[in-house]
Amino acid sequence: MNLNLRKAILSNVSGNTAEELEDTIVDAIQSGEEKMLPGLGVFFEVFWKSAEETERKELLQALEKSLNEQVN
Repeated sequence: MNLNLRKAILSNVSGNTAEELEDTIVDAIQSGEEKMLPGLGVFFEVFWKSAEETERKELLQALEKSLNEQVN
């Protein structure tokens, strides 16, 4: 059985509104279930591939700040 997880995730959210995508992300985070992590990873990958360099740098700075706050 050949399962393309990326394709399945993208198919499940294709055509979703920004609000629906936000609900999906919030639900994935609040549930804390490990099985939700691949979906969030696909969202990140899609963003990263289409983002401009300035958007990527802003995201990386925000991630750095957030991760440092989690540790401290």
